[in-house]
Amino acid sequence: MHKAIDIFYKSLQALLTLLIAALIVPVAMQILSRYTGLIPRYIWTEEIARFCFVWIIMIGAMIAVRDGTHFDVDVLPHTTSPKIELASRLFVHLAIGVFAFTFLLYGWDFAILGSRQRSEISGLPMLTIYGAWPLAGAVWLIFIVERVMNDLAGRPRPNPDDHLAEVLAEHEETVDAAAADAGHTTTFGDAGDRR
Repeated sequence: MHKAIDIFYKSLQALLTLLIAALIVPVAMQILSRYTGLIPRYIWTEEIARFCFVWIIMIGAMIAVRDGTHFDVDVLPHTTSPKIELASRLFVHLAIGVFAFTFLLYGWDFAILGSRQRSEISGLPMLTIYGAWPLAGAVWLIFIVERVMNDLAGRPRPNPDDHLAEVLAEHEETVDAAAADAGHTTTFGDAGDRR
């Protein structure tokens, strides 16, 4: 099951990248048509850009639930007790799960409403937009169940900063190797921390 969720998660990341790239096209066309005479003014670009933006937000929220990168506020101080920390994480997962179930339940009705409508300009079925809400709720529930199972099994939570740390370490090794080849001994660590 974990492999299937990983594959689905990677496909969401790829889809998000494609949607961001697709958003650039209609927005660039709007800017060029508004401020230059290079291309005619197309009305459909605004609507397509809005559709892409809605899906970018919803898919980004799905990814953030799995990564655990939504912002949060610590109301109570952290404790050294692993059981209390686990209970705190499970409470947060439950709250997200309730929110996800709400999106799924009411989003389904929202999607049914959208299935009876078409967009005014491009003529696309509004289900293509309204369907994002119940889908987001369902995916959030899947990712929350995975997080609960990982927490109960004691598996470490994925840290989104781990990938960044790996990339920075590889870059540091490359710079160190290049400096060594050139006869320099300065590394990132020797230069001091400039944060």
